[in-house]
Amino acid sequence: MNYRHAFHAGNFADVMKHVLLARLIDYLKRKDTPFRVIDTHAGIGLYDLQSEQARRTGEWGEGVGRLDAPFAPDVEALITPYRAVLAAVRARHGADAYPGSPAVAREMLRPADRAVAVELHPTDHAKLAERFMSATNVKVMHLDGWTALHALIPPRERRGLVLVDPPFETPGEMERLPAELLKALRKWPTGIFAGWYPIKDTRAVDHALMPLADAPRPVLRLELLVDSPDNPNRLNGCGLVVINPPWPLADEAAIILPALAERLARAGHGASRCERMGAAG
Repeated sequence: MNYRHAFHAGNFADVMKHVLLARLIDYLKRKDTPFRVIDTHAGIGLYDLQSEQARRTGEWGEGVGRLDAPFAPDVEALITPYRAVLAAVRARHGADAYPGSPAVAREMLRPADRAVAVELHPTDHAKLAERFMSATNVKVMHLDGWTALHALIPPRERRGLVLVDPPFETPGEMERLPAELLKALRKWPTGIFAGWYPIKDTRAVDHALMPLADAPRPVLRLELLVDSPDNPNRLNGCGLVVINPPWPLADEAAIILPALAERLARAGHGASRCERMGAAG
C-alpha cells in the first residue's frame, strides 16, 4: 500500500479501527484485574491534521471530519469511549491532534494496566518513544511487529488485547495476517487478537481470510466499505478480524458499522459486514 500513516491519519479507516479498539478496551476495563494492550505496528502515536502530509491528502476530512454531528442515540452510546479519547487528546495537544492506536490505549488504561507499543521504523520509533516517555504504564519497543506478536505473549496479566495493524507494503502480508494470528492464538488461547486490513479487491480478501473459518475460537469479521468495490486499484474499505471477541461486540458492530457506512460513504456508496467465523461461526 506504500503506507506512511501521517498522510492518512483520521481517515475513515482510522475511525472504524479506533471506534472498535475503544470498545474492546472498554470491555477489558469491566473487570477489576489488570490487562495488557500490545500494539505491534504502532506508528508515531499522535498526528497533526494540519501537517503538510495530512493536508496533502485531506483524507481526515472524509473521516473524523464528518463526525461532528451526532449519530442516533444508540450509536452515540457505543462510540462514547472513542469520543472521550478524542476530547482528551485534543484538550492536551490542540484541536488538530488525532490519536493513533497507542494513544487510544494510553488514554483508556487504568493505573494498573499496561501497554506495549512496538514500532520498527527508526524515525517513527524515536517519535513514539519521546511522546510516551512520561507514561509509566506504556513501554515503547524498537522491534519488528510480527516478531513482537509472538515474543510478547502471553503477558503476565493473562488478560489483554493484541492489535496487529501492519502497513501492507510487503507482498503476501494480507495472507500472512490470518496465519500469524492463528499461530499466536495457539500460544495464548484466551487472548483477544484484532487484525486490521485494507479492502481493495473483495475477492482477494475473502480468499486471504479463509483460514479463519476453521479457527478453534470465535472470530468476528467486521468490515466497512465507503466506496464501490468495483475498482481494485483504490482503497474501498477496511476490515478488522477479532479473535475471542467480547460476546456483545457482534451486536454492537451491527449498530456501529452501518451508521459509519452511511456517514462516511463516498458518492453515496456505503456498506458494512458483521460476520461470525471460527468455532462460533
